[in-house]
Amino acid sequence: MKISKEQAREKISLLKREIEEHNRRYYIDNKPSVSDFEYDLLMQELQFLESKFPQFFSHDSPTVRVGSDLSLQNSKKEFVQVTHKHPMLSLSNTYDKLELEAFNERIKKSIDSDFNYVCELKIDGTAISLTYSNNRLLRAVTRGDGNTGDDVTSNIINISSIPKTLPASNQVKDFEIRGEIFMPWSSFDSLNSERELNEEPLFANPRNAAAGSLKLLDSSEVAKRGLNAILYHVITDYPIFTTHYESLQWAKECGFPVSEHIILCHNLDSVFEYLENWDVKRKTLDYPTDGVVIKVNEFVNQKALGITSKSPKWATAYKFKAEQALTRIVSVDYQVGRTGAVTPVANLEPVLLSGTTVKRASLHNTDQMQLLDIHIGDYVYIEKGGEIIPKITSVELSKRVANAERPLFPEYCPDCNSKLYRADDEAKYYCLNSLHCPTQIKGKFLHFAGRKAMNILAGEATIEQLYALGYIKKLSDLYILSKEQLLTLEGWKERSADRFIESLNISKKTPFQKVLFALGIRHIGETTAKSLAAHFSSIANLMGASRDQLLEVEDIGETVADSIIAYFSEKENISVIEDLKNSGLLFETDNENIDIKSDKLQGMNIVVSGNFSISREELKKIIESHSGKNLSSVTSNTTYLLAGEKAGPSKLDKAKKLKIAIIDEEVFFKIIK
Repeated sequence: MKISKEQAREKISLLKREIEEHNRRYYIDNKPSVSDFEYDLLMQELQFLESKFPQFFSHDSPTVRVGSDLSLQNSKKEFVQVTHKHPMLSLSNTYDKLELEAFNERIKKSIDSDFNYVCELKIDGTAISLTYSNNRLLRAVTRGDGNTGDDVTSNIINISSIPKTLPASNQVKDFEIRGEIFMPWSSFDSLNSERELNEEPLFANPRNAAAGSLKLLDSSEVAKRGLNAILYHVITDYPIFTTHYESLQWAKECGFPVSEHIILCHNLDSVFEYLENWDVKRKTLDYPTDGVVIKVNEFVNQKALGITSKSPKWATAYKFKAEQALTRIVSVDYQVGRTGAVTPVANLEPVLLSGTTVKRASLHNTDQMQLLDIHIGDYVYIEKGGEIIPKITSVELSKRVANAERPLFPEYCPDCNSKLYRADDEAKYYCLNSLHCPTQIKGKFLHFAGRKAMNILAGEATIEQLYALGYIKKLSDLYILSKEQLLTLEGWKERSADRFIESLNISKKTPFQKVLFALGIRHIGETTAKSLAAHFSSIANLMGASRDQLLEVEDIGETVADSIIAYFSEKENISVIEDLKNSGLLFETDNENIDIKSDKLQGMNIVVSGNFSISREELKKIIESHSGKNLSSVTSNTTYLLAGEKAGPSKLDKAKKLKIAIIDEEVFFKIIK
């Protein structure tokens, strides 16, 4: 039967709406109204009509979520980073109902009006922020570091439960809605079964699998992962809703995947009832949950309560106690990390716990082994910290066999045989042969190439091959690898070599703070590297800094300062940095990216302490934008202690002792204005 263009346009529009409705019923309501076969027939009909009438095809069509039409968008080797309009904060959390009572009392004291709570299941997935404009999905961005995330829109449109367009009747045209992308247990089990058949590494848990799937470069592969979403937070630039619960009901009406298990609680007793109910019922769900989020419902009360630098004061998370399992310790291995730390790991008889099979658990250090009184062959109780990382909590002594032996912690490195060292103030033993211990060297390469560092396409297998063949011995060797060398690696073809070299070239644009983190200096994490880069601006300034100068930096204590000095005292480390410089890596900050508004704080060192009307991070950015410098501790070089509510008593005392001027938020803004 022939069909006119107008009939085709109407039919395509009808099919899209019908398929979206079936997606909503299947993914959100869990009440499918058609069989898989009927659903597939609708999809095939839509594909046929779009191929015959391509003028009516659109990129938000359900048909492109499993095809390769988006491959051109994803041919780039990294995601574009986007700054969040509103920072994505974390939540405070507790495992104790007494702390919830204290949370409730703090709110009562802070606001004068009546208030309610909204309780939501805490989904163990990966955070996402969706921006809509004029009833269309504009952008999807991961949490990232809270301020900046990756634009993963091309992958998010492959998640059927997330609407790409909204009903024309919707009057809220511009807004953000945030939530969690998660992988259901059923999808997780199916994915791991497939990977096992293909002899690929298995995902440890659904949370990691969901986060990894969102970062795939092939969006058609994302469509096969069975990801889903639950959204729970609506942000508008001007007041539209009066309560959080009202905003979620609106979101549900628009077709967003909002949890059906959200409830409004008028008092703390109702909250406790919800917690007790779901501590049991959560085990029947097809997605991972690890607690309940409790939020003050009224937006006017949320605003009055405010936020800290990390989390809102009007919300908290109650975490369920982790599930336990009993299993036997078969043996204990000792693993060397990239920093030289030697960690004992218990090999266990496989046991099912929180939906995954546990075979190994860290014993952390020799003190923990002694505290638990671990013996080979012991039956032990296993929990998952945050339902992710397995840990041994206790030994079932009634099952201990006679003559069971304690595992002996080695005196020498299990890899390079160097004598292990333990400082008086440390719990771990370390191999100090950092420049020549093979495991440490390979670990440093893996850290350097990691996504949070230089983002080079080199996994454990690649590093292992390159090191075994003698192609890499120090970090700078990566940048002198030839294509001919790469093609000698097992399984490598032209395309693999080209992509690897391209990732090396792209990594040369990595900003200084990430390069500094990538070097793998002991105790230097992402946040500390960022603080050091901002304070010293270049590797040359950092290398020349004294211990006292290092201690002036945010997040830097004596242990970290000593570690930095020790790292730069090694000639081989200096040589590697010089080689990396010559390879084109960035070892200084790009000052052009700092939006300098004035020089009113030029030469001033300011310490920020306490709570303010805005977050401390925002205050620190304001200080930098007016040419000031942030310090973490009060010293004789401090110009002002900017003290807010509940400022640190030790900082206040030291400022008074050193006769440092103590100013409040009002005075600070008068200075810069």
